[in-house]
Amino acid sequence: MKRVYLSPPHVCGDEQSLVAEAFSTNWIAPVGPHVDAFEQEFEDVVGVPHAVALSSGTAALHLAMQVLGVGSGDHVICSSLTFSASANPICYERATPVFVDCDDTWTLDPSLVEEALKCEESAGRRAKAVVAVDLYGQCADYEPILEICQRYGVPLVEDAAEALGATYKGRPSGGFGRLGVFSFNGNKIITTSGGGMLVSHEKELVDRARFLATQARDPAPHYEHSQIGYNYRLSNVLAAIGRGQLKTLAQRLSARRGVFDRYVEGLRDLAGIRFMPEASYGRSNRWLTCLTIDPSLFGTDREAVRLALEAENIESRPVWKPMHMQPVFAGARMFGGAVSERFFRDGLCLPSGSSLSPDDQDRVISIVRGSCRA
Repeated sequence: MKRVYLSPPHVCGDEQSLVAEAFSTNWIAPVGPHVDAFEQEFEDVVGVPHAVALSSGTAALHLAMQVLGVGSGDHVICSSLTFSASANPICYERATPVFVDCDDTWTLDPSLVEEALKCEESAGRRAKAVVAVDLYGQCADYEPILEICQRYGVPLVEDAAEALGATYKGRPSGGFGRLGVFSFNGNKIITTSGGGMLVSHEKELVDRARFLATQARDPAPHYEHSQIGYNYRLSNVLAAIGRGQLKTLAQRLSARRGVFDRYVEGLRDLAGIRFMPEASYGRSNRWLTCLTIDPSLFGTDREAVRLALEAENIESRPVWKPMHMQPVFAGARMFGGAVSERFFRDGLCLPSGSSLSPDDQDRVISIVRGSCRA
């Protein structure tokens, strides 16, 4: 049977005509009018006044570390339950990540953020930043997190790579920290093939990031460089794809939430199944439908279900392995840990693309149901 992917790209709007325009006008260079327009249109969608389009979400996180002055010997507080790209840029700058567990919303636990910052202060130093991750399309609880960060004088970076279109208390994701980060990787809500965006309410931070992303080229008729820079800008061709995708964001969000609702309807009666909850303070984009499987009630574990799906050519994936469990971060300081470890042990992400057909979703539901041994 045909392969069912976890979250494949979904082309459905004006992408091809906008890309054709880039070619017909010979704007296939790293910059161009589609880049400028994509940044402006994205600013309007997320309600943040300054944005710079970049080659990846990871590049955006790296530049966030740079413009906040993170450097060798600094400590940065970071969510543990996340993809490694949330933590790797901390290490690019030779700083040390300090990991914090999540709570039952699957996002950063504010009380543990405070505990980590208090420990940093007790050790005679101040953390350089806090990186909060909006996991699987759900915003972290920003009201208490921001209050804690402000009290300790530490800037917040919002990793909203998975959360375009999500909201917190009615406000769009991405605008709660000093800097917000988005990803347009091929599996995200919208894609530019590869790409990302860095946003901020502070123009000087985005201007600085744009300068660094363009090889830190100083104003001069020749190539003059007084600082180390990066080749991190998004191309005009890929920005054209992003513009076409962004136009259909509302439909994509509706489709992803519809996929989630259909899974709930098809699986909620099974013993041991619990879906990732939607926090009372916001609205998730349901980027991926995530659930946990209690083997003592379901009769088998998450891995058996994943393998059953794979045997039918259906891609599913365990929940992110927490950073404090990763070999590369062995020995890193961790606050809490039991909650994210449980989600990793029992958690499974089901196919959730906005183009997922009802028939394919029925296949997934049938296999999960057939795996139950309760």
